[in-house]
Amino acid sequence: MRQSKIFYITCKESPKDETSSNAQLLIKGGFIDKLSAGIYTLLPLGLRVAVKIEEIIRQELLALGAQELSMPALHPKENWEITGRWETMTDLYKLKDGEKEMALGPTHEEIIVPLAKQYIKSWRDLPLLDDNGNFPLSLFQFQTKFRRELRAKSGLLRTREFQMKDLYSFHRSEDDLNGFYLKVKEAYLKIFTKLGIGEKIYYTYASGGTFSEFSHEFQLLTEAGEDTIYICEDCLSRGERIAINKEIIGKVDICPQCQSKKLKQAKGIEVANIFKLKNKFSAPFDLSYANQDGEKQNVLMGCYGMGVGRIMGSIVEASNDANGIIWPVAIAPFQIHLISLDEDSSAQKIYRDLQADGYEVLYDDRPESAGKKFIDADLIGAPVRIVVSHKTTQQSGVEVKQRKSKEVEIIPYEEIIKRMKDYVDIK
Repeated sequence: MRQSKIFYITCKESPKDETSSNAQLLIKGGFIDKLSAGIYTLLPLGLRVAVKIEEIIRQELLALGAQELSMPALHPKENWEITGRWETMTDLYKLKDGEKEMALGPTHEEIIVPLAKQYIKSWRDLPLLDDNGNFPLSLFQFQTKFRRELRAKSGLLRTREFQMKDLYSFHRSEDDLNGFYLKVKEAYLKIFTKLGIGEKIYYTYASGGTFSEFSHEFQLLTEAGEDTIYICEDCLSRGERIAINKEIIGKVDICPQCQSKKLKQAKGIEVANIFKLKNKFSAPFDLSYANQDGEKQNVLMGCYGMGVGRIMGSIVEASNDANGIIWPVAIAPFQIHLISLDEDSSAQKIYRDLQADGYEVLYDDRPESAGKKFIDADLIGAPVRIVVSHKTTQQSGVEVKQRKSKEVEIIPYEEIIKRMKDYVDIK
């Protein structure tokens, strides 16, 4: 992509009405545009990041045997009355369609359960998790959600309109639910590793609310975090990243995983969560099945959430410097930022050659000063920067620098493609 052609809007100064680093950097870098408090437009650069996050999530869920669908964002009041949440959910957007009352969905239990009820009739419709590669029935989507968030002051971390991945699973027994729950945990950890933040993710015990004793969060460790967590040092010494959310530390002063009392306080951002819903939503809708003896049984459920925008914002909070964002390679809008400082045909050839070899390249061909180009490159945060100038041409090469490093290397023209594998591993 030629930078002179891309649609993006940058700001020289940090927005005065944004206090979070993720909002400031994403707006300054031309990734998002603020329409109103908690409501943002994803500009082309931001959408490229979001699509990459989605695809990493999608591939791991498909590997679990989950099937993708897309449910409506507009929900009838009647579904929410069945579960009692029409009155109890204080952050529900409500509106009228003529005389009919509707809600903008903040979550989709009230929609997925009656939908599944049309399909699930007997035990045959609920396959069990086994060692032969069979998985329980599970359905997921990427959907725009809406919540009347009163504290919409944290950029993409806390918004009123947001993109969410929600996965729901359906089971005959608690053993089957528990087994699949662990499979989803493993899949989530794989997702975060592929996103480039696996080493900063802690599997965190949190309140189960009305669902179960515990739910679990995936907390991204960062000083900019809005949550206080307690890391189990004994688990960490064994290579397991286990933590407890502060909201339950009054009840649980030992690690639920290993019973150690060696807990260390830290800050984190919740980027995903998983719940054992059991029959919390299946019972109100009478979602049941006939077992092998013809007896009626409640379907048990699990719910597994992951916010796409929240992941993007969290990564920015955890991976930046004074000059801008430092994107992990897997989700960077472009892997390489090619900057031409002089009118030189060699830059265009490098651009074509890199693209032909499968690299995603943002080519800064604008008639701007070197200073402006470097400032914008740091804001955009591509993992690798290549500079072609009169100075590098005299040395028969180009200047290559990783965004996260200060070290600069001059690489000869004929070695650029081969050497990029050292900088950007996409193969």
